Amino acid sequence: MEIPPSSPEGSERSPQSKELVTSNTGSTLCMSSRSESVWTSASRSKWDIYHKPVIVLSVGAAVFLFGTVITSLSCFLTQNEKVYKMSGPAFLSLGLMLLVCGLVWIPIIRKKQKQRQKSQFLQSLKSFFFNR
Repeated sequence: MEIPPSSPEGSERSPQSKELVTSNTGSTLCMSSRSESVWTSASRSKWDIYHKPVIVLSVGAAVFLFGTVITSLSCFLTQNEKVYKMSGPAFLSLGLMLLVCGLVWIPIIRKKQKQRQKSQFLQSLKSFFFNR
């Protein structure tokens, strides 16, 4: 087993200073934060902001249209009429639910963006006046 040579600088430092040098609490806090946008000031594109509700909206519209087709098939085809009558409304309701969720999600994101812009503006004003 090899013992590393001790440097004179390391022995002169107090245990508290070693802890301060090796401590990464600020950077770990920043990296482990749930919302990175609070810590970074980089602006995001519209797609980065709205991609999840747009995807939910699109899938909801597709499932709703599929449910409409399945339900209309029950009127024209008499072969598997019970299957179409049971699965058609299920797809209709699932698609409508996703469609409404996507439509409601977009205004919520807009409201959050406005609040975030206001809070950043107020923080910059506060730092401007109190850091003099």
